[in-house]
Amino acid sequence: MKGKFHLIPLLTAMLWAGTAVAQDITNPVWPRDWPDPTVWKGDDGRYHCLATNPRRSIVSDDLFHWELSDVSPIDIDSWGKMQAVAQRFWAPDVATVAGKRNLYLTLYNSAEDSNIGVLQEFAPGQFHYLGIITSSTETGIHDTIDPEVVTDPKTGKVWLFFGSVGGIHRVELKKDGLSRKEEAKYVHVAGLKVEQCPDRSKVFEGSYLHRHGKYWYLFVSSGFFGDHTYQLKVGRAKNLTDDFLDRDGNRMAEGYATPVLHSNEGDRFYGPGHCGEIFKAKDGKEYIFYHCHVQGSRRPGSRPLFIDRIQWDKEGWPYVGTPSVSPLKGEDKQ
Repeated sequence: MKGKFHLIPLLTAMLWAGTAVAQDITNPVWPRDWPDPTVWKGDDGRYHCLATNPRRSIVSDDLFHWELSDVSPIDIDSWGKMQAVAQRFWAPDVATVAGKRNLYLTLYNSAEDSNIGVLQEFAPGQFHYLGIITSSTETGIHDTIDPEVVTDPKTGKVWLFFGSVGGIHRVELKKDGLSRKEEAKYVHVAGLKVEQCPDRSKVFEGSYLHRHGKYWYLFVSSGFFGDHTYQLKVGRAKNLTDDFLDRDGNRMAEGYATPVLHSNEGDRFYGPGHCGEIFKAKDGKEYIFYHCHVQGSRRPGSRPLFIDRIQWDKEGWPYVGTPSVSPLKGEDKQ
């Protein structure tokens, strides 16, 4: 099902220009390089967002208009400890576990030496590093990256989903979400290994879990992150420990997933993926965050922050279409 999207201008004319249609809400909603976003609503009632290389955060009152925060999200002492482990810091995920707000972060050196660390909020929007939860050097799972942590309200169990070229895996954490549960097993959940699928069409990364109706939806990204093949896909399961299936009943563990958001070769906005959270805005509609490339950008390779309306069809499957300039002007699809 495809919908129509109308175009409006970008607020930041210093980077791009467009044609006016309505209001001042535009994509990218944050024009700087801001890949792999995570968004949460703080105790101050504002929305906060971190991205890869999380040295700064941005804040918003309405999901659509963002500004730099004056708070450093990670304290200096924590940076020193993390830099003793890794050189690069990717794909943050902020999740509330047992009443505490935790930040899960990729600490990356290579596919063979990649780690997921955990930090905990000690002041509004500020996090302190506590340690490593899992590492590819221990498990042999290449690209132990892109953490997503979720608590199952039925069982109270806390799960970490992660992975990329070595497959997406799931492992149970302790109730506080700060370490692995004793003797917890790693379970392959989705995606093929890159050696099984060199074009990466069935290699998944960027896990995000969302509860809608009676299903858990596992959003993933496939393809090459630097070109138009990168796209957002989804599968679903009634329980977090069940097989996630695509729309046709195929297992995500075998590399199948249903497309949600994509681009075409030559599109101005291309390679949408690695989504952040889904929120309901003041207009009562749901929106999803993700990053995307922009043709002709003055910063080649940058992936600004985008937002688009997400809808659900009669069978309960989510869809967006293609990246739009205006997140508010998509027509309803039946």
